[in-house]
Amino acid sequence: MSVVEVPERLNAASALVDVHLDAGRAEKTAILSGKQAFTYEMLVRSINRVGNALKKLSVRIEERVAILLPDSPEWAMAFLGAIKMGAVAVPMNTMLKPNDYEYLLNDSRARVLIVHASLLSSIMQVRDRLKFLEHAVVVGEDSHAPLRLDAVMQAASPDLAPAETCKDDMAFWLYSSGTTGFPKGAVHLHHDMLYAAEMYARQTLDLRESDVSFSVAKLFFAYGLGNGLYFPLYTGGTTVLMPDRPTPENAFAAVDRHQPTVFYSVPTSFAAILHAAEKSGRKSLGRVRMCVSAGEPLPKHLFDKWLERFGVEILDGIGSTEILHIFISNRPNQARPGSTGQLVPGYEAKICDEHGVELPARQVGTLYIKGDSIATCYWNKHEATKETFCGEWVNTHDKFLVDEDGYFWYAGRADDMIKVSGQAVWPSDVEAILGEHPSVLESGVVGTADPDGLIKPVAYVVLKDTQPPSDELARELQEFVKSKTSPHKYPRAVLFVESLPKTATGKIQRFKLREIAGRDTPLHRPQ
Repeated sequence: MSVVEVPERLNAASALVDVHLDAGRAEKTAILSGKQAFTYEMLVRSINRVGNALKKLSVRIEERVAILLPDSPEWAMAFLGAIKMGAVAVPMNTMLKPNDYEYLLNDSRARVLIVHASLLSSIMQVRDRLKFLEHAVVVGEDSHAPLRLDAVMQAASPDLAPAETCKDDMAFWLYSSGTTGFPKGAVHLHHDMLYAAEMYARQTLDLRESDVSFSVAKLFFAYGLGNGLYFPLYTGGTTVLMPDRPTPENAFAAVDRHQPTVFYSVPTSFAAILHAAEKSGRKSLGRVRMCVSAGEPLPKHLFDKWLERFGVEILDGIGSTEILHIFISNRPNQARPGSTGQLVPGYEAKICDEHGVELPARQVGTLYIKGDSIATCYWNKHEATKETFCGEWVNTHDKFLVDEDGYFWYAGRADDMIKVSGQAVWPSDVEAILGEHPSVLESGVVGTADPDGLIKPVAYVVLKDTQPPSDELARELQEFVKSKTSPHKYPRAVLFVESLPKTATGKIQRFKLREIAGRDTPLHRPQ
């Protein structure tokens, strides 16, 4: 394992992009987006213009610049331009509500927001409650916007020396995806992206300069940010940025048009794409040589069906906003279906009981991770910081066991486990079995009280569009689970829904399912 050589003086934007001009890649394509193609030289000049434009708006070193844009070249320019001039980039989820943006903008105290015209109305609805925002710089068609990104860039110089930041200066914040409530801002430093890119993209995936990367997962959260931006830039490769919703049709169109070689997605999207391919008869992913998954555990049956149809493995892994990207992953040609994989170089892991005592192999406990891409804290969240950042270690709040070969197997979130008749039931186990049924697209399992106040599993099931819901199918799914695992694990009720509540990363928001289960009391219904 080679180590990442990080100088004390470091500007991440310069290290990711400027270096390619000296390396002879000025004319190489860095970004493909629809009909647009940006070379590395074009990208550098655009980043510099954004950085200079922010300076003209009196943005100072360490001040936050919020970004609310669809995946696009402008997203990359805004993010890296802010970092290069010494500010702190704060990407925001494009699928939130106005009240969420009020919280994020006030929490980050961003004075400048770079926002797409299509999202501006969500900001304007809460504009009078934004305590710190002074400027909204608009991308896209909005003739009434006082500040437009294209205009302020045109008026700015294409030359910009990187700010004199050090490796441990703040570079960007990433807000957690909110599986358990309001998001928390994880504070990341200039060296974090370089470390994650070297250890995971280069040393684990063997990402190459010749690769064209395409991520269904969006740039505004940690997984997509690596996949779609700093991994391909670190290796001198090319990225495909798609502003549209990542429907199977849009994903296939991008694959056909841009011919990526590495495809990143989440299990929900892989399942939807596979279902679409089964209906249309499609069996090709073009030049894709490798698929990567994270966000939720990848079920074994999905791995097997994808490999059978497309001839390409899906390499499952786990990462987090706090640790920046994937720290446990399957390797090319070494994947074990159903497993999360092995440790990524540069990271350490331990599995502990509720008292913090490290457990031996094959015992389920809480996973702790150590590595140099870990955020320094949650912004303005002292108590939450102490619960998660434990010295050099991060408490992932995920339950795992590790086998004798060093492969990790996911058991669920710490607060997901259901006790049924005194025995542990992990929702992910039941969901994996339900996913094997030919009628099931995906499912979410939670615990809720029966009429006697005892907790029992309930399954919320999304069916494939070829299968109508029915009481007979619900009973069939219950018996299906019973036939494949211990009887206490079967769902006492099966409820069919059109979709599951999820975070932007594709994680099931079980707390919302538990709220629904508490209101609906499905176990009181006759079966």
